[in-house]
Amino acid sequence: MTQIRSRAVRIDQYGGPEQLKIVDVSVGEPGPGEIRIRHKAVGLNFIDTYQRSGLYPLALPLQLGMEGAGVVEAVGEGVTHLKAGDRAAYTSQPPGAYCEVRVMPAKCVCKLPEAIDFETGAAMMLKGLTVQYLLRRTQPQGGLQAGDHILFHAAAGGVGLIACQWAAAMGLQLIGTAGSDEKCALAKAHGAAHVINYAKDDFVARVKEITGGKGVKVIYDSVGKDTFMKSLDCLRPFGLAVNFGNASGKVEPIDINVLAGKGSLYVTRPTVFTHIATREGTQAMADDLFAMVGSGKVKIQIDQRYPLEQVQQAHRDLEARKTTGSTILTL
Repeated sequence: MTQIRSRAVRIDQYGGPEQLKIVDVSVGEPGPGEIRIRHKAVGLNFIDTYQRSGLYPLALPLQLGMEGAGVVEAVGEGVTHLKAGDRAAYTSQPPGAYCEVRVMPAKCVCKLPEAIDFETGAAMMLKGLTVQYLLRRTQPQGGLQAGDHILFHAAAGGVGLIACQWAAAMGLQLIGTAGSDEKCALAKAHGAAHVINYAKDDFVARVKEITGGKGVKVIYDSVGKDTFMKSLDCLRPFGLAVNFGNASGKVEPIDINVLAGKGSLYVTRPTVFTHIATREGTQAMADDLFAMVGSGKVKIQIDQRYPLEQVQQAHRDLEARKTTGSTILTL
């Protein structure tokens, strides 16, 4: 059996960025339903820091990384949608993208259109598919129509900048929040209809002002603990609160009666991996994402690039909220 050597980033115990170690690993042939891919670039995401810290506990030792792009080197038995030599991109479980070469399940790997380069492919799959399932599939009662107001926290992050553009393409009035005037300006430049610096302004009061006191149909919140409960006050009756991340910590347990008092609200905690659980579902979502990026309606902004050797610094900057747009590791 062919054995290929690859550099990979691994943790042996949970903790801070100092736990990220570069190791030399052996990579074999793909088994049934698997492929071997050689990465050209790898995406960084906040979920990587949750897994590294143990907030989302997984078996150790653990190779991190949820998305990447590169060239398929070999395919296992039963894999028909990919072949050796194909350009490909993915977000997938289990983690393991922080490496040069890996063997992985094929079902969530998609052919990357020629018009989309590897760095863009690596930077957009988890974040872009997240926006796809949020705006297209995680909608409030009655759906979303052009002109509707929605609230999107962390609007200048990797997911946020994609959401600003995608919402604008759908005709939605996205109200984006961020922690600095510079980040607010960035969200505005990417299509946010309104922006709020929540480090300076009461975002609940501003949302009520922007919407003429009505509130928004839906809030999309990846910040978590610091924003979620206050966000419920931004919703109109029958509104939907979507928590899809915990950048500031996990949301505290909710007294379900609170939802009644605030207007018969709905709450959900979705994940992208539920949505991409099948090959068909993954491809349909990816086709939508590829079409949005290919048309130019959504541009993927890569603001940080780190060589694999600087992965510890990449995590420090991500957690310190020093980053904007998307971040990738280069190989």
